[in-house]
Amino acid sequence: MIRHNKTPLALAILITVVTCQYAVAQKKNIVILATGGTIAGAAASGTQAAYTSGAVTIDAMIAAVPGIKDMATIKGEQVSNVGSQDMSFEIMLKLAKRINELMKSSDVDGFVVTHGTDTMEETAFFLNLVVKGDKPVVMVGSMRPSTAVSADGPLNLYNAVGVAVDPNAKGRGVLVVMNDWIHAAHSLTKTSTTAIQTFMSPLRGVVGVATYGKNDFYNTPQWKHTSGSEFDINGVNKLPRVDIIFACADMPADLIDASVANGAKGIVIAGVGNGNMNKASLDAAANAAKKGVIVVRSTRVATGSVGRNVEVNDDELGFIASDELNPQKARLLLSLALLKQRSKSDIQNLFTTY
Repeated sequence: MIRHNKTPLALAILITVVTCQYAVAQKKNIVILATGGTIAGAAASGTQAAYTSGAVTIDAMIAAVPGIKDMATIKGEQVSNVGSQDMSFEIMLKLAKRINELMKSSDVDGFVVTHGTDTMEETAFFLNLVVKGDKPVVMVGSMRPSTAVSADGPLNLYNAVGVAVDPNAKGRGVLVVMNDWIHAAHSLTKTSTTAIQTFMSPLRGVVGVATYGKNDFYNTPQWKHTSGSEFDINGVNKLPRVDIIFACADMPADLIDASVANGAKGIVIAGVGNGNMNKASLDAAANAAKKGVIVVRSTRVATGSVGRNVEVNDDELGFIASDELNPQKARLLLSLALLKQRSKSDIQNLFTTY
């Protein structure tokens, strides 16, 4: 009688099963929170510029990305479905609170947020200030709708999940993945109305690159963020009004007066050059500051920082200098700062640390 030794075969099968189970067990859990935007947009044809934002659900978006579920166990949630021009503080607060809630769960390893590009830098910076935890939070969008001949959304989403599962993404604050680049929330800004490579981080450079789910990180943002941030939105349902006023040649000072009259608690001047404005507007802004309105000097210029007491005597006029923050990010920081009583010195410190 011939005996067949089944032990090696049985052992091989056992090892294979255990290995597969281990691989599945090691797969990280990523929650994708969808807010809408071009990445969820649809057009009547694949070659037209006009489209409708927020026309595609998160489940449909995930299903359209080959291999994405091989990287992680993915769960999608629809927080909102709007074009990012309609992004509001209400939605931002809802999104941030949901992330903070899920951040506490041991069953969640990271987050991806799909978002329109128009206000992505604002939501990214807001989350960077109020999210409580070091688990990766990665924002992603696209410049072309899902129906375009060469839609950029699927690969962007694939790469975003690849960053969210990467242990090296932990503790770097909120990140934005677009067109193979990994940006920090503090530094990035949208620079083109239509180009695929619209997002740049001109002052600090990109955090890294993402290539088909593989990442190479260059640096860690030095600013305070997420778990190191002092801002707390527990119980917050509304933010103080802060207006942005765009400076230009011969700008009318009554815009500043109107902002104060309509209840603004803070005003950010998108100033010329190093955060400057004409004499009439300087006087109006100084009067606003005397009434208790916090006035921040930022700049309409694409790059560079606004230094304190440079060109304008901030100490004498009672202004705050925005440092590296552009007007839209300065507005968000000031809105959060005004949730509690702070001295102007304390507020100025926030602009150099966040």
